[in-house]
Amino acid sequence: MKLVLASTSLQRRAILEQLQIPFDVVAPQYEEHDPPDAEPVQLVCAHAEGKARSVHVDGRVTLGVDTTVHLDGRLYGKPTDEGGARAMLGDLAGRAHLVVSGLCLLGPGFAVVEHDVTHVTFRGLEQSEIDAYVSAGEWRGRAGGYAIQGLGGRLVARIEGDYLNVVGLPGSLLIDVLTAHASNLLHLRPDV
Repeated sequence: MKLVLASTSLQRRAILEQLQIPFDVVAPQYEEHDPPDAEPVQLVCAHAEGKARSVHVDGRVTLGVDTTVHLDGRLYGKPTDEGGARAMLGDLAGRAHLVVSGLCLLGPGFAVVEHDVTHVTFRGLEQSEIDAYVSAGEWRGRAGGYAIQGLGGRLVARIEGDYLNVVGLPGSLLIDVLTAHASNLLHLRPDV
């Protein structure tokens, strides 16, 4: 049996591969609405569950995940253009923010919705650093406008919590939930 990942995120695929959890990908049929003043845990949990339920089939184990960045009562989703990315990174520069992920696991006899929070502190950034990062294009499709696993690692001074959560999937939480509800998916693949 393979996990069904309700996401087209390359980062989430890479994390599942790293953790050696066999999976199939199904693009979710779910439309997200992200009011900037929404409560982050409720929002990401609702999105994760909506994504999972949009593709779930009885008898399978389905994973939905959603991630946002939160600072000063405001959500920072994916910037839509370079100006938005610059503004987000400028707000985050020199400050600590939260990366909040919701995780939903659906399967035979269970429906689990949990969340994880990682604290990330950015270095103080010069405008030239922000401009160079935005010009590199890595901000596209990234909550908060950065990718810690890439060039965005230059922006970060420290993190407290699950690094994989900042990449896009709370790995430790996923392992705990799978251990409790679908431990057969955690056996190492014979081809590895």
